[in-house]
This record gives sequence, C-alpha cells and structure tokens, in this order.
Amino acid sequence: MADPSTFPTYPDLRGKVALITGIGQVGLPTSTTWGNGAATARLLSHNGVKIFGCDLNLTAAERTKTRLTEENANAECEVLSCDVTKKEQVQAVVDACVEKWGRIDILVNNVGMTAPGDPGNMDEELWDRQIELNLKSVYLCCRAVLPIMEKQGGGAVINNASITALRYIGKPQIAYASAKAAVLQYTRAAGVMYAGRNVRVNAVVPGLIYSPLVENLLNSEEEADREVGRKITRHNVPMGRMGEPEDVAGAVVFLASSSAKYVVGHALVVDGGITLATGTGG
Repeated sequence: MADPSTFPTYPDLRGKVALITGIGQVGLPTSTTWGNGAATARLLSHNGVKIFGCDLNLTAAERTKTRLTEENANAECEVLSCDVTKKEQVQAVVDACVEKWGRIDILVNNVGMTAPGDPGNMDEELWDRQIELNLKSVYLCCRAVLPIMEKQGGGAVINNASITALRYIGKPQIAYASAKAAVLQYTRAAGVMYAGRNVRVNAVVPGLIYSPLVENLLNSEEEADREVGRKITRHNVPMGRMGEPEDVAGAVVFLASSSAKYVVGHALVVDGGITLATGTGG
C-alpha cells in the first residue's frame, strides 16, 4: 500500500469537488489493497478535494469513506448507492452532490466489469448488460454533469477504459472490449465538442492491475478461483510487474489537475508497456 507521504501534490485541486462512480471495491474487510475508484478518491482527498462517491454496493462505498477519514482527518467524503445504468439514479446522485458541495469540478467514470463471451456464442442479455455497465454509464453520467460544468465555467471528466480497447489480450470478452473501445471514441468526440467550453474530457487506459478482485481470487477457498488468479498474475508486462490501483489513480489525478490543462480527448495508457509489446499477455 502506497505511503501517503509519497503522493504527488497538485495545489490547484484544493477545494474542488469530485464525483467518483464505483468508489467501493470488492475484497476482504482486512485487505489493505485499494480498488481503482477508492485509490483515486484517496489521492484526490490528499490533495484537498471534496469527494462525493457512489457505488452499487453502499457498504463498499461506506468502507472507502471510512478508510479515507481514518487515514486523513481532513478528508471530506459523502457516498450514496447508485446503479449508474439507471438515468434517475444517476441524476439523484448528481443532484445530491451539487446540493452538498455546490458544484462538480471533476467527474471520474470508474465503473466497469468484464464478462466472458466470444462473438459466436455470447448471450444477448449478457452483451446488453455489458454495454450498459461499461458504456451507457459513461453517457448517463456525462449527460447529467457536463451541463453543470459548462454553466459553472469549467471542469474535467476522466473516463476509465481498458487496454482491451486497444488490442486483444487473450481473453474472450468481446462485449467488454467493444464497450471500452467505444468509451475511447466517446472521450475523443466529447473532448473536442467541449474543449471550447473549458471542460476537458480524457480517459485512462489501465493494463493488468493488481486489484482487490485479483487478490480475492488468489485467496479464495475454491481452487478454480485461485487458478484464475494465478493465470492473471502470470503476465508478460515489460516492466516485470502488474500495475497497482495507485498507478491508475495517479494518471486520473494528473488529468484532473491544471498540469493537464492543455490535454483534451487523450487516452493515457497505464500498462507498464504491455500494449506495445509482442504477445497477448493476460
């Protein structure tokens, strides 16, 4: 777990408000690992950002809030339950954030989940759920937040994609790969459309990340789960290690800061070099 004293600092972020979807995480209560959304909230909070988070699992979201406030006495964080594939629930969270903090300066669309399936046999309902979760959620959150950012004079949106949007990584996950590729094109198009309105839209593209989900698989009581975990960790990343959620968080917070004030529609790859290497990885 990263030492907060080593966190990068961005003074321009202090006092801003961030709305983060998928702020909770799966995992054992005793785990010290942070998920991508939780790690992003942690780094933003240490930079003085007020956090409003949501997650389908309210208990998981509340655990992130507790961890933030226990580690940082100055942390300001509120959380709600939300299914980000439902327009009414997304709007309710956005309204609650504005009511609480008065504005939204940063939107982090962090929700995502893969499911197995190849083009010849993937179930239609599973395909639809994957597209809704990984792509429609970005559209719904941006649809609710972009007008607020434009009205208040600016903001930054960071969408979480995946290297599956860039190349085949050896796993049959056609819907996830398609949705994440669409997220990148959505980011490019929206970035151009809103650049003149002082709203920057960018994306992070994580590679193989040692997340709480991977940790759970490795510690499972089921041998099948442990084998899946072992396969994930047997990688060919050129840097010689899987990434950490803090690596993703660092990229997100950079894109949210004024250090990236001239960066628009960009896909920032965070993968230790695997996308550029030969072989499929994973």
